[in-house]
Amino acid sequence: MTYLFTPLWIRDINLKNRIVVSPMCQYSAVDGFAGDWHLVHLGSRAVGGAGLILTEATAVSPEGRISPQDLGIWKDEHIADLRKIVQFVRGQGSEIGIQLAHAGRKASTPAPWNGHSVIPEREGGWPIIAPSALPFNEDYGMPIALTSDGIRQVVADFRAAAHRAMLAGFKVVEIHAAHGYLIHQFLSPLSNQRQDEYGGSFENRVRLLLEVVEAVRTVWPPVYPLFVRLSVTDWVEGGWGEEESKQLAALLKGREVDLIDCSSGGLASYAKIPVGPGYQVHFAESIRKAADMMTGAVGMITNAAQAESILSSGQADVVIMAREMLRAYAAGR
Repeated sequence: MTYLFTPLWIRDINLKNRIVVSPMCQYSAVDGFAGDWHLVHLGSRAVGGAGLILTEATAVSPEGRISPQDLGIWKDEHIADLRKIVQFVRGQGSEIGIQLAHAGRKASTPAPWNGHSVIPEREGGWPIIAPSALPFNEDYGMPIALTSDGIRQVVADFRAAAHRAMLAGFKVVEIHAAHGYLIHQFLSPLSNQRQDEYGGSFENRVRLLLEVVEAVRTVWPPVYPLFVRLSVTDWVEGGWGEEESKQLAALLKGREVDLIDCSSGGLASYAKIPVGPGYQVHFAESIRKAADMMTGAVGMITNAAQAESILSSGQADVVIMAREMLRAYAAGR
């Protein structure tokens, strides 16, 4: 394996190989705090030898959580437990990054094994926000359209979360702009029907993400990498698509984003997604060529030969895996 185990420099961070552990929601936090479960989950991936491990979607605000059990980084008290995990992972020779997220209209729901109906506020839920008052589907709550002040608060929350991430010792940040969560909701015309400067045209719909990136970069050290996870397509006619993702990637590169984590879907519950081995790899290749920047391929990458082929053929710079990493560890590989 020549490419898979070749080190990769991204700014001042040297990954010992091209294997990245994808964010995996654990629904095991209390009030956003990381616990022993998170230490074991992330630490085990480091013991397994991955070059970079990304935390699950970590909420930048309490209302940005998918569920009450989501990991959080919206207050300073979260830093100490995250720092413990960072130190352990790095002690095993792996690098660790944090994915910063806001669920938007997909928030205030139970852990997935308890269904997808919205949690009422009287039962511990919270008001849901989105670019427009459009629910994800009939099982989710009706969101409140963000005001201009609310948008500014979201940007400030991402900025503050990135600063806390630095204090916790992380050296990679990934901004979650995929899978139907808040930033993706602004990107897609299916969920964004605003009439102001954040809706309508491509330039307006990408504005929130660009503002978040710029705000994060004001506090994130220039020697540390910044990733963005994109859903390259909604898989729905009239939705966000590959050509817009190419344009956006070029804008992100100009704002010091180092790598696009190329996923897809999650915005429309009725989307027909042609899932199969490596079904999203061509998106990583397309973005890599169009924007001349590093990309990560993710989605049903299940063996080393497949991963090596993706890297050696120039389709992506890293391979990002989740379930296969769990299977490999459980099997003792």
